[in-house]
Amino acid sequence: MFTSFLIKYAEIGVKGRNRYLFEDALVRQIKYALKKCEGEFTVHKSQGRIYVEACGEFDYEETIAYLQKVFGISGICPVVSVEDEGFEKLCHTVVQYMADVYPDRNKTFKVHSRRARKNYPKESMEINADLGEAILHAYPEMSVDVHQPDILLNIEVREKIHIYSEVIPGPGGMPSGTGGKGMLLLSGGIDSPVAGYMIAKRGVKLDAVYFHAPPYTGERAKQKVVDLARIVSEYTGPIYLHVIQFTDIQLYIHEKCPHEELTIIMRRYMMRIAEHIAKETGCLGLITGESIGQVASQTMNSLIATNEVCELPVYRPLIGFDKQEIVEAAQKIGTFETSILPYEDCCTIFVAKHPVTKPSLKVIRRHEHHLDEKIEELVQTALDTDELIIVGES
Repeated sequence: MFTSFLIKYAEIGVKGRNRYLFEDALVRQIKYALKKCEGEFTVHKSQGRIYVEACGEFDYEETIAYLQKVFGISGICPVVSVEDEGFEKLCHTVVQYMADVYPDRNKTFKVHSRRARKNYPKESMEINADLGEAILHAYPEMSVDVHQPDILLNIEVREKIHIYSEVIPGPGGMPSGTGGKGMLLLSGGIDSPVAGYMIAKRGVKLDAVYFHAPPYTGERAKQKVVDLARIVSEYTGPIYLHVIQFTDIQLYIHEKCPHEELTIIMRRYMMRIAEHIAKETGCLGLITGESIGQVASQTMNSLIATNEVCELPVYRPLIGFDKQEIVEAAQKIGTFETSILPYEDCCTIFVAKHPVTKPSLKVIRRHEHHLDEKIEELVQTALDTDELIIVGES
């Protein structure tokens, strides 16, 4: 029955003179998402609205599923659009709409019209009353409830007349790329993919960096991270994933530094490397999945120690979440089942039995001097052998 959709947005509507930039970005993201669907579609703006129209056969459920992954969409409305051929024809179309969409008509309803085309001969209140009367005449088992109706029937009078009653929720947020670009430190765990999703929802385009430690972490662990990036890219668009060989750096730190400080010092070098790549690729900040107190390296003292090596801001959207909240978010976005696959990442291989929870910056800096002989060379080698994987490219 439905071959087109009215796309609703929320925050974009208050952007003033710049609104068209956000609308254009949303149109681009919708087009990108629909490339994966069966069928062809046109996406266009008209009078402050965005419409998606199918050009022939398409899979309705699949199309909805992909639109629900486009940040910036607050609602997806399957619409019936008709030419203005007189009010009597509109009444007939609305009555038929109610029959097709609601075979069980023991329901209450309300008609809500919006007359964007001011030369239409009836005003909004008149349209509401006359269409309501036509529905009641056709289906006496229905009744009007203007406060809490079962069905809110929307009529938008524009160049065409659009009829819809269902608003399928979208993810909200802002279109990808409208908030700049950030570098996500992506591991194979539960937290970092959720952190990337949450920052991307605010319009931030994602690049990502993964620290690989062969032979301690195998190809399956690396593939797991690529798979997580692919799931997140369904919401964000293509992700440029940088794979950094971190083994030699980890082994050198393990050899030269106190074991209770291994995680903190390794983390500091991850942040240094991630920031170097971020600056080269135009990212405006780093993104991590850290949450206060979740593990030893995420106490407030530890976060101060890792922050110290960064000039760019570090965004931690999960900072106040507990683990169950993060798990629920991962399940919602579809990353959880991949995250719990039993492949180790480089952060878990060299964990000390008794890691420091309140590291002293003065002590950490002193112990990092033990690395002076080779660490810069090892870091440069890691950067020179950066493997770039473009994930989610269509």
